[in-house]
Amino acid sequence: MIDLHYWPTPNGHKITLMLEETGLDYRIVPVDIGAGDQFKPEFLAISPNNRMPAIVDHAPADGGAPIPVFESGAILVYLAEKTGRLLPTAARERKAVFEWLAWQVGGFGPMLGQNHHFSRYAPEKIPYAIERYQRETARLYGVLDRRLAASEFVAGDALSIADLACHPWAAAHAWHHVDLGDYPAVRRWFEALAARPAFERAYAVEKSFQRPAGMSEEMRRNLFGRPA
Repeated sequence: MIDLHYWPTPNGHKITLMLEETGLDYRIVPVDIGAGDQFKPEFLAISPNNRMPAIVDHAPADGGAPIPVFESGAILVYLAEKTGRLLPTAARERKAVFEWLAWQVGGFGPMLGQNHHFSRYAPEKIPYAIERYQRETARLYGVLDRRLAASEFVAGDALSIADLACHPWAAAHAWHHVDLGDYPAVRRWFEALAARPAFERAYAVEKSFQRPAGMSEEMRRNLFGRPA
């Protein structure tokens, strides 16, 4: 059994996608990041960076004590190696998956997140910051579109953890002011994956969560201003 410490964000969706695609048994442990759950000692014990998602594997391959894993990219690799799924063993194909996973974790995620922050959440609208991150968002979508024009999936000819890492951020395209019609290869890939039964089940998990429509000062502090 996998405990998934989760809140319905793009990074949280990465792991529900992985768990549904691999068929692993899991249970959701909500981490209400607006309420500050990510700062609780019991969560910091498994995720010292006070960020979700995190998992605890209660049935690790070595038969030992439960294994906690934090950071979404590390979780995807851990679960891929645990199941032998969505991560090729051949050196060249494996290398490509790691490249595109690193691209998502280091760019197509953080930069889009900054886009969200400055265009939607920041109390002061700073034109330079908004323009800078929207321009970088467009550049990254262009990179992805060119890649997907040349291959069916992000890392090549087969579905991999690289796709699972990228898809939830593309699912937020309206939030970062992107029209997928401007990126036809991304749109083709996005829609094909969204129709997979495992993807439908994973995204449906969000429906059981209720999030406030507005943002209180306490929520803003927990999300953007509170030290660990």
